[in-house]
Amino acid sequence: MRLTKKSHSCVRLEKDGRTLVVDPGGFSEEDAALGADAVLVTHEHPDHFDEGRLRAALEADPAVEIWTLKSVADQLSAAFPGRVHTVGHGDTFTAAGFEVQVHGELHAVIHPDIPRVTNVGYLVDDGALFHPGDALTVPDHPVRTLMLPVMAPWNKISEVIDYVREVRPERAYDIHDALLTDLARPIYDRQIGALGGAEHLRLAPGATAEL
Repeated sequence: MRLTKKSHSCVRLEKDGRTLVVDPGGFSEEDAALGADAVLVTHEHPDHFDEGRLRAALEADPAVEIWTLKSVADQLSAAFPGRVHTVGHGDTFTAAGFEVQVHGELHAVIHPDIPRVTNVGYLVDDGALFHPGDALTVPDHPVRTLMLPVMAPWNKISEVIDYVREVRPERAYDIHDALLTDLARPIYDRQIGALGGAEHLRLAPGATAEL
């Protein structure tokens, strides 16, 4: 499996000539969803879900399908019948040849006064990769590669470190990093790498890694 990091929380996975894209939101590239065979969306916030990008991908290729939770599916399913699938915690499905399990139900707490939206994470190919969206969900399955939400309004570095410790992946790659400045990156790299207990890695947008 090849992992390509896109901006912020978007990643592209390629295997056997097929492509799966997760969270092509408004902080990611305009063409982040184009060329995908399938798209997964973790939740409705605009840095993870951009309706225009998804509609462009669905219109460009009539074979593209999307798996997501109800709040996102309701915005697309009428225009693309049979191609937008609603999923929730505990569901399993195959998308673009990737086996996917759904874990989690709610977005992390931003502030007690802000209602929590639904959020799901996707475990791909029997733990080869886990993308949690905007939550620190710990799947009940070993994870080899964790996509790590490293910087957000809802987290702090101690929580990020403890999350890596709890999931216990072989490696963790940064996502949710569009708000992290270059000045702060060495601090995050050093502390997560030293304290997380797993190999901590970072890819620039457009860079790839073989998993």
